[in-house]
Amino acid sequence: MIYQANNQKQRVLADFDQALVWSVVLLLSIGLIMIYSASIAIAEAQFGADRAGYYLLRHSAYLAIGLLLGLVTFQVPMRIWQKYVTYVFMISVLMLALVLIPGIGHEVNGSQRWISLYVVNIQPSEFVKLFMVLYTADYVSRKAGDLNSFLKGFLPITVVLSIVGFLLLLEPDFGAFFVVTALVMSILFLGGVSLKIFIALIGILAIGLYELILSSEYRMARVVAFMDPWADPYGKGYQLSHALIAFGRGEWFGVGLGGSVEKLFYLPEAHTDFLLSVLAEELGFVGVAAVILLFVWLIMRAFVIGRLAAKLGNPFSALVAQGVGIWIGVQALINMGVNMGVLPTKGLTLPLLSFGGSSITANCIALAVILRIDWENRQRLRGLNV
Repeated sequence: MIYQANNQKQRVLADFDQALVWSVVLLLSIGLIMIYSASIAIAEAQFGADRAGYYLLRHSAYLAIGLLLGLVTFQVPMRIWQKYVTYVFMISVLMLALVLIPGIGHEVNGSQRWISLYVVNIQPSEFVKLFMVLYTADYVSRKAGDLNSFLKGFLPITVVLSIVGFLLLLEPDFGAFFVVTALVMSILFLGGVSLKIFIALIGILAIGLYELILSSEYRMARVVAFMDPWADPYGKGYQLSHALIAFGRGEWFGVGLGGSVEKLFYLPEAHTDFLLSVLAEELGFVGVAAVILLFVWLIMRAFVIGRLAAKLGNPFSALVAQGVGIWIGVQALINMGVNMGVLPTKGLTLPLLSFGGSSITANCIALAVILRIDWENRQRLRGLNV
């Protein structure tokens, strides 16, 4: 009886990529610990000393919701996603439009990116990233034979991307716009789009990015501050200068968990966009390196799962798995680059770690989709081996 129970348990565990699961569990756990450490001071200032764990409790609730929705998402076969992805994507674009309507959209720090549900705020742009991956993967798998044609293969997805990008820039959410663009480009490349068309698009996007920066005073200010934050350390370069101070104080092994000085009202958004800086100060180079390695491992597993799906004849699942891996990788890279002062400051969270309900929920759902693809791969292999 005991042998049968152990055998069944091993079989259940064998249905999942344990390396992927454990990398996600470790990143989520590090995020919980660091959010609590980074938010104690601000929570006490806002709500009193008896509510020092306010942000930890909220993030734990968001994480519980995300894991529950992820469990539900895991039950959905990939063929169902592919069948209804267009409708789901259209709903997500509609939500992006609703954000811009006064009375529906909720403004925070000059950006109108949230829909208020009174108890929580939903940020549609976080979910659009996932649905853009699904939609583009479906588009590429359907249009595989037309990807070398500008009119039939390339132009339609460009129009869709332009609509989504326009809505994101109206919020404005330049960070999400960049991530979504990178996702579409990457999936098109993986799907086999013509190299000439791809290179031409890269050139057009580079020119467009340059014009977007020049046309906006606040974007130009961020670029200038990023290039030399010490020129105005109490103004435009304030966030970045304190992030760099946090990294400098951390040295190799950090000042110890809970010992950060920068989180004591010096570093704005310490528990959200600049969580990595607090982690660097408290856990040092070793802590940051561990987080980077976990992200690298997660992304590698996503690509391995996608490659296996492609070998098994499921291009849609393959592109979705790799697209989610690219999404997490690109957003993590941008957030880390901002924290380390090698990229201009952007309002992008560190996936799986930073505080934020919409972000952590979207991440959990996306990772559940990858696990579903992995599970279907294993079931397919088991059927082939019978």
